Amino acid sequence: MKKHPHDLHTMFKIACASFALAGFAVASNAAHAADADNGKTLVESHNCAACHGAKLNNPVSPEYPKLAGQHADYIYWALRQYQMGTGNPHLGRNNPIMQAQVQSLSLNDMKDIAAYIESLKGDLVEKK
Repeated sequence: MKKHPHDLHTMFKIACASFALAGFAVASNAAHAADADNGKTLVESHNCAACHGAKLNNPVSPEYPKLAGQHADYIYWALRQYQMGTGNPHLGRNNPIMQAQVQSLSLNDMKDIAAYIESLKGDLVEKK
């Protein structure tokens, strides 16, 4: 039985449309417009200032980093790495305090926190 070329063309269009819709669904879930206001709420509720200091720019100890003004992408991935912990030695970060702080955070929460931290005025400088 020979299929008509129009039938094959229709099936091809349906398959392409299905893949496009599946890709759109995945992209919509991955895309999240970071909410700095929610990030501020999360930073306050997790008491980040206890270690990173007032406005996250004055750490209580030199071993803790200044966060204010840091790039959101860097903050997000640092938080994500703490969340992964030592389960992945190639990607995880090993700090028990930070690992405990981030375990309850969703990926969107971490993006919100990162957006808030990036919005803060800090002492960080980029070398040119």
